[in-house]
Amino acid sequence: MILVLDRCYTLIVDNEIILIDKPTGWTSFDVVAKIRGTIKHQYLGRGEKPTKRQLKVGHAGTLDPFATGLLVILRGEGTKRADQFLKLDKTYRATFRLGKTSTTGDPEGETTDISADKPSLEAVQAALEAHTGQIEQTPPAYSAIKINGQRAYKLARRGETVEMPSRQVTISRIDLISYDYPDLSVRASVSSGTYIRTLAEDIGAYLKTGAYCSELRRETIGQFSIDQAMTVADFVDSLQ
Repeated sequence: MILVLDRCYTLIVDNEIILIDKPTGWTSFDVVAKIRGTIKHQYLGRGEKPTKRQLKVGHAGTLDPFATGLLVILRGEGTKRADQFLKLDKTYRATFRLGKTSTTGDPEGETTDISADKPSLEAVQAALEAHTGQIEQTPPAYSAIKINGQRAYKLARRGETVEMPSRQVTISRIDLISYDYPDLSVRASVSSGTYIRTLAEDIGAYLKTGAYCSELRRETIGQFSIDQAMTVADFVDSLQ
């Protein structure tokens, strides 16, 4: 069953899957907590006490706080399907800031000037081509990957050295959107497990300028598109 709301927003599979356009500054857990609280308020407003199953909400693939875009929220029995979504290919639109690096690979970290050199458009295109296909990638220390049972970002925030194992990922394509130094904007279609922050750093290293991901927006997850998603505010309004 597909339930279509106003303005082409879509809730899919008997409301078990909710497509949300995550705003910047929110963690994925912030979105989950807001949706769970809204659902609880709806039940209580009808004089009903919701069950644990009715309040069971999760997400299928986190987005960093600075990032925006498609977040798949799962409700009730839908939470059992999280692994299916985690394995799907994804598409991102991103802006890489050349000339600097960041301790976190994004705007939230401490930045360091690396180079004032301005790579040519030809050099940028070569860098994108070099990072297309199956590549080796080392995930960032500031990530949700577990190391010895603990989230890597928690270890990194405590100042501990985090050894991240490398992995093979597939970059199906990287399309150049615009290049106006120091900003390089691209659209990348990638396999599960790919970190766009790391891709930015690797391209910066290739160009010998350094780089970090200054903007990031997830546009697709498998067959789901950001065009189908609703904002958190619209979801709240839909239940009132």
